[in-house]
Amino acid sequence: MGLLGGSFNPAHEGHRRISELALQRLGLDMVWWLVSPQNPLKPHTDMAPFADRLAGAKVLARHPRIRVSDLEARLGTRYSVDTITRLQARHPHTRFVWILGADNLIQLPTWRHWTRFFERVAIAVFDRPSYSHQALAGRAARRYARFRIASNEGHALPQLDPPAWIFLWAAHSSASATALRAATSPPPGATQPENST
Repeated sequence: MGLLGGSFNPAHEGHRRISELALQRLGLDMVWWLVSPQNPLKPHTDMAPFADRLAGAKVLARHPRIRVSDLEARLGTRYSVDTITRLQARHPHTRFVWILGADNLIQLPTWRHWTRFFERVAIAVFDRPSYSHQALAGRAARRYARFRIASNEGHALPQLDPPAWIFLWAAHSSASATALRAATSPPPGATQPENST
């Protein structure tokens, strides 16, 4: 079972692309998109309402093996380490794989109890342009270098006990949530048209 956590502010083609690749290259039966009520590392400003982000993710997912979930809201968890701990307690016979973009591998040491997180769940990291080389030279990658498996061994990852991780180079979408928000936001000082009656 793959887990892709994030704000999905908004969901975009890159989320779906890495989910489809995870299904194929890791042999997963399903990927859950865990829409975060509020990422502790991101500001509340510029964050769309949770219900809107959840609904947008459901519209975009469009895949029989991608499920959009409000699990973190229902569990009341804010941190990934707490989410995976609760999920593993609820589903003790399920093998989970946490899916990250390379940018998140760079940020991982800023996550709450990040080493505990890395040692609780297998992790699949996907290439992102301009982040990948920095990610592979970063603190998390260096600390757990000996637990990294070869990119052609993806199907083995879900069966490995953590710490275990893989870095997958792949064709990617250039979409980003930041760029999508900028494209849909009115420029500063712009006025919205009035409703006509």
